[in-house]
Amino acid sequence: MLDPPLRLLMGPGPSNTHPRVLAALALPTIGHLDPYYLGVMNQMQELLRGLFRTSNPLTLAVSGTGSAGMEATVVNLIEPGDSMVVCVNGVFGGRMVDVAERAGAKVTRVERPWGEVFTPADLKDALASARPKVVGIVMAETSTGAWQPIEEISELVHEAGALLLVDTVTSLGGVDVRVDDWRIDAVYSGTQKCLGCPPGLAPVSFSPAAMEKIFARRTKVPSWYLDVTMLARYWGQERVYHHTAPINMTFGLYEALRLVHEEGLEACFARHRTNHEALRAGLAAIGIEYAAQEGHQLPMLNAVRVPEGVDDAAVRGALLSEFGIEIGAGLGDFKGKVWRIGLMGHTSRAGNVLVFLAALEQILASQGHQFTQGTSVAAANSRYLA
Repeated sequence: MLDPPLRLLMGPGPSNTHPRVLAALALPTIGHLDPYYLGVMNQMQELLRGLFRTSNPLTLAVSGTGSAGMEATVVNLIEPGDSMVVCVNGVFGGRMVDVAERAGAKVTRVERPWGEVFTPADLKDALASARPKVVGIVMAETSTGAWQPIEEISELVHEAGALLLVDTVTSLGGVDVRVDDWRIDAVYSGTQKCLGCPPGLAPVSFSPAAMEKIFARRTKVPSWYLDVTMLARYWGQERVYHHTAPINMTFGLYEALRLVHEEGLEACFARHRTNHEALRAGLAAIGIEYAAQEGHQLPMLNAVRVPEGVDDAAVRGALLSEFGIEIGAGLGDFKGKVWRIGLMGHTSRAGNVLVFLAALEQILASQGHQFTQGTSVAAANSRYLA
């Protein structure tokens, strides 16, 4: 019999799963064309529209993880030879480039140093020279903890006649995502981060303008499985069979979305912000700094610099083996230089922040890192009591 250890998941994902979501996953499996299941699909679409803040008819959950959502949005919008501009300031912008090139796009990379964000000025030359069909950008770069503003860039992209594609894998459910207000044409996310659901589905939404481009394609979508012209017939009123949907994962996501809406979007975002501020205060008290650009640090994914003289891997290993706490290592340019501390979904709770800080203090003290013991927990508590 499987007996996985209990972990406090404070890495870049997955986050801990809410007990109500676990209970939903264990419900009886029914058919993917069963009237009850079709009703759940309808309700889940409405919950997703509310969270994405959109009225887009084609809002659904792709069968697959967040990376499947990335691929679904790209391969449906891009035809071979199309021009696409991709903003790269971390791992997941780079991944979007790879996916777009595999779809046959002529990709123009616009780059910023890791941890920094883009301004409209960074894109002007590329938009003028590349004349792209699509511009892709990551709202919450999981590898750096950088929070990308979308509104001004969206305005510039649409002035250039392009469609805007946004990665919200880490942001959805943790900070506000306004698809309609920001004129996002295609958006994708994942279930395993701020939604507090296991990985396995990828919420996506396409604007009417994006769907017009997709239905006007000269070539077939290269992925049969991710072709939204067919998925739309299953998720729409026709209910034309496409593939066997992951029934119990749908139950889990439905319950996760219900939890977010029951809490209230603003209250949910405020919870993520408060726990981030407490963690930040605690880390600052023991000399640990953030890696992302000031003023653009994600509340749900805290990328912090490993202190000088501290063994990155040894700290992460001790947190896991001695306290059952998982945090993430740095990737790419940040490998060995940062820790990625997640406060996402059900994991984003005050008790978890305080337990983590206490455990981290003990491990850092054992490595000779100099600080006044107890100050991180005291600083976090001061924020909670403010």
